Amino acid sequence: MNIDLLKSEIEASIKVKQELLEDVFLLDQILDISKACLDSLRAGGKIIFCGNGGSFADAQHLSAEFTSRFLFDRPALASVALGTNSSGLTAMSNDYGYESIFSRELEALGKPEDILIGITTSGNSSNIIKGVAAAKKIGITTFILTGQSGGKLKGLADCVHMPSNHTARIQECHILVGHIICGFAEKEMFKDMPN
Repeated sequence: MNIDLLKSEIEASIKVKQELLEDVFLLDQILDISKACLDSLRAGGKIIFCGNGGSFADAQHLSAEFTSRFLFDRPALASVALGTNSSGLTAMSNDYGYESIFSRELEALGKPEDILIGITTSGNSSNIIKGVAAAKKIGITTFILTGQSGGKLKGLADCVHMPSNHTARIQECHILVGHIICGFAEKEMFKDMPN
């Protein structure tokens, strides 16, 4: 690998983020999610994340930003990443099938004041599709962070389409958007707190 290849990767990442920056519709969607998360937290709800593979790691990462801290020390904000209990994950996979891992956990933990944020680069994850259906039954407002096509989830939930079909670029945008959402909620929840 040489410097030119490194620069090319960085430039590709910047290009997608520049497209995100210039897309007013996407920016409005991100603001809407941020406000919905803030409203949920103020109403005693929690922010629930789910994803597979790299997106599972992103779900845990973003949930931790809420429950621990993001930009400054403050009280914890309610959040959970589905699937992090490995005993529950394997039991539900074994007993109900892998596509039921998120829906089953939502049935146990979800309430109408919550927000569900599913993260999937393809938009085709069967367990997230089933999780969205379970969230709707409970009355949970649901958002999906996905790639340009939206896959099968397009039309099933409010999808925020990152302007790329390249997995790495999509995931980089997902973390950026997740940080924006968390930062907004944190600042608004604790705007009177010195930091």
